[in-house]
Amino acid sequence: MDYILETKNLSKSFKENKVVKGVNLQIPKNCVYGLLGANGAGKSTILKMMTGMLYPTSGEIMIENHSWERKDLETIGALIEEAALYPNLTAYENLKVRTLALGIKESRIQEVLDIVDLKNTGKKKVGKFSMGMKQRLGIAVALLNNPKLLILDEPTNGLDPFGIQDLRELIRSFPEKGITVIVSSHILSEISQVADWVGIIANGILGYQDRLDKEIDLEELFMKVAKENYKEVLNDDKHI
Repeated sequence: MDYILETKNLSKSFKENKVVKGVNLQIPKNCVYGLLGANGAGKSTILKMMTGMLYPTSGEIMIENHSWERKDLETIGALIEEAALYPNLTAYENLKVRTLALGIKESRIQEVLDIVDLKNTGKKKVGKFSMGMKQRLGIAVALLNNPKLLILDEPTNGLDPFGIQDLRELIRSFPEKGITVIVSSHILSEISQVADWVGIIANGILGYQDRLDKEIDLEELFMKVAKENYKEVLNDDKHI
């Protein structure tokens, strides 16, 4: 199996609170990998370590068989939490600000607007966009550097059903463009509809990881993993 990203015993603590505990992720190239877990399970912390927003307490992140380096961000795009957008600018102008900052050719703007289906927004200010349009523009920002790996943290949060459907189709389109996607969510149905592979995080522990079998009862599997790791945490607490 050819992996674009792996983590080896990845851990993160904030003072005495260990929120990520020896996680070994394996992300195959050109797939949608769903990172599933309840709120507070450690998903966002893992993604922030992948993007250099946080440093691991211990463990290692590997990108295409080498240890993660700052320059690897040149091949990674990310939308974590809300996109930082200028509400008084148009979609094109928002992207132009980034191309100037990153030294990217302006011709790339129209390419990414086409990908996320925002090419016809014209002079409309981003402050007037729907939540779904803002999410797609955030993804366009993440695509500007033509990444091999796209990381999306809870991208459907706050979207209406139409926005969710549009975003789902967009995410599914990326692997055929040569872009691997890691998408986190606490919503089982979202992961089941977009992901080829799934990793289940509970209490900072990767309790399950495999290709997503469409015949499997994902809710039953999720509850089993969550309960097992909740018990493990309780047992650890008894020995403190």
